[in-house]
Amino acid sequence: MLTTKNISPRQLSLLTSLLIALPIGLGFVYIESWAAGFIACVVIFILSFFLIDFVLEWFIYRKIKLIYKFIYQTKASKREETYYKYILPKKSIDEVSEDVEKWAEQRSAEIATLKNNEAYRREFLQNLAHEFKTPIFAIQGYVDTLLNGALENPEVNRRFLENAAKNVNRMVNLMEDLDEISRLESGEQPLYKQNFVIQELIRDVFESLSIRTAEKNIKCAIKKGCDQPITVFADKEKIRQVINNLVENATKYGKYNGSIVASIYRTDDLYVLVEFSDDGIGIAEEYIDRIFERFFRTDSGRSRDVGGTGLGLAICKHIIEAHKQIMHVRSKIDVGTTIGFTLQGKRE
Repeated sequence: MLTTKNISPRQLSLLTSLLIALPIGLGFVYIESWAAGFIACVVIFILSFFLIDFVLEWFIYRKIKLIYKFIYQTKASKREETYYKYILPKKSIDEVSEDVEKWAEQRSAEIATLKNNEAYRREFLQNLAHEFKTPIFAIQGYVDTLLNGALENPEVNRRFLENAAKNVNRMVNLMEDLDEISRLESGEQPLYKQNFVIQELIRDVFESLSIRTAEKNIKCAIKKGCDQPITVFADKEKIRQVINNLVENATKYGKYNGSIVASIYRTDDLYVLVEFSDDGIGIAEEYIDRIFERFFRTDSGRSRDVGGTGLGLAICKHIIEAHKQIMHVRSKIDVGTTIGFTLQGKRE
């Protein structure tokens, strides 16, 4: 059924020509005869149709073609030229309007994304500058003090040099972490996957960090019922790095006499879920979606006072995503935090 919403330019030309030709034909019938009226109606109809069709296609739709070329922002290919020639003229003005509206919505979404990325880039550069500025100024202060006479004072020169060396190590660690993230993002760091028992790796990490956890009397354990060996297929050393970072964070932000509990579950025949829970300070809800950003620290608790480069969780996320898996986090202030990830199950 013909409606004004889906009428095409060709149909509009036919309808307009008919509305022009009929009154003229009826006029000729009244003045001359039915034959003269019929001939006049046909001639006027044909001439009007070609004229109106020409105006619509070559004027109006020529402008519309320019709009489409602007939308696609490319030199028209043969396929697009065919589209412009045969398909576009059959579209109604409403359909063209819908196409333009969709394009405008896409561009609006892209602009919003670019604005968010720009804000993220500015924040990242500010954080990066701050991370480098702190150790650089510290080193500069120690070196200037030594050059201004403290070098001759045996009571302070060694201490100042040791402090300067610590800040140099901090900058080296920062550069290494940034380099690792860049290689993970670009795919330049290959994964060497193998089958291994995830509980054994977790126990190894707990043992290697036992001195740090003992300082706060934090107990590390695998949850009851999760100690049956489960084999996963992943890059063992990369996953060790992830687990090590998660346990270190849980220790930094955990409370004295607290606990860190690892849980391992088979979600199905293909995947394994690994989670680490602490009973520490927790993370405010508004910060949870941002904790995997580079250098991001919450205002309360996750400050620079606890050390680290601020890139650990970002590296963890990249490693897990390189395995084509996901990370997640649940947390509540003064209750604790649970961070987990999935891994591929054993491969035969």
